[in-house]
Amino acid sequence: MNPNLQKLQAYPFERLSALKKHILPPSDLNHISLSIGEPKHPAPSFVKDVLANSIDEIEKYPTTRGTLELRTTICNWLIKRFNLAPDSVTPDKSVLPVCGTREALFSFTQSAINTGGCAGLPVVVMPNPFYQIYEGAALLAGAEPFYVKCDSETNFTPDLTKVPPEIWERCQLLQLCSPGNPTGAVMSLEAMEQAIYLADKYNFTIASDECYSEVYLDEQNPPIGLLQACRYIGRHDYARCVVFHSLSKRSNLPGLRSGFVAGDATLIADFLKFRTYHGSSMSLPVQKASIAAWNDEDHTVENRELYRQKFTAVTQILNGYLDFPEPNASFYLWAKTPIDDIEFARELYASKNITLLPGQFLSRPSKNYNPGQNRIRMALVAETTECIEAALRIKDFISSFKDKRDA
Repeated sequence: MNPNLQKLQAYPFERLSALKKHILPPSDLNHISLSIGEPKHPAPSFVKDVLANSIDEIEKYPTTRGTLELRTTICNWLIKRFNLAPDSVTPDKSVLPVCGTREALFSFTQSAINTGGCAGLPVVVMPNPFYQIYEGAALLAGAEPFYVKCDSETNFTPDLTKVPPEIWERCQLLQLCSPGNPTGAVMSLEAMEQAIYLADKYNFTIASDECYSEVYLDEQNPPIGLLQACRYIGRHDYARCVVFHSLSKRSNLPGLRSGFVAGDATLIADFLKFRTYHGSSMSLPVQKASIAAWNDEDHTVENRELYRQKFTAVTQILNGYLDFPEPNASFYLWAKTPIDDIEFARELYASKNITLLPGQFLSRPSKNYNPGQNRIRMALVAETTECIEAALRIKDFISSFKDKRDA
């Protein structure tokens, strides 16, 4: 077996299960899960209709490249959403459908890392805290992760000026995530331009995970994307840049396993070659359902409004009890805890039957500092009434904790 498997840490939800294992929460309180970022809003009915009506096409082998109609639809969506030059993304060269971005983020790293390409281990630079696939993919590709802290000092986005030149010299892949998981922070145009400048200087690839780009709180200010940043600096070939998008969060379709990768045509061609052998092609019914979803924006506007209602209600209840950055995008609250985050999560479950994710499960320590410590990730994916109930229980839990401390 690949010896790098031994380098993998337990997945956050494995650690969470172990944390809860011997606890019996109060039976008179229904369990409320704020731990998993799985959308609970209804999937669009018209997408389900397309999926059902095309089910006979499951009898056919799909191609890895996907249908021309799907690739054209994706290009049209990218151009409109990120204000790209129409001829800069084409269905033949610029996009590739994938079976969910989790699979694509992992497999792209495997295809991008060249273990013989530099002196010492190649490096994948990534935010800290982070989506665990970034780390696991880097380790299994034979690379060394380098973690860039994202905390209140950096507005919860990576400050790339803090990365030493000797790390950039070995860097082969910079993994970005904007809007961020778990922080919800959005990178600025200037920060993305800086990343592109560094990629040019040190000759590495940027992989931008933009799965939460369509869940934002200000309808007039959608988050910027990496390809959009390329356009602003006049780079229409998107050299060294690829982005990852998904229907999971945008359209409440996590089980559809549908997304795409887009950007640098040379990188897309190489990734297609990898995926042809990898064997991850999207079924034709899923492709048709995806076309319907990417072609419609009305359901995404409604989706965002539901999240705004939840954020407004929950933050009003928890203000003064938990400290958290002002939500910009995604459906997470990245809240500071009055005690150790693992203890907070354990005791909250034991007394209030609420599950949330300790920040330490999503981060790594560096120089005796862990940006996830004393923070918890709350996924506001449940129904609004459940989220409000959870917030009220958390408020009561913190009040009781403060009373005991002050006694």
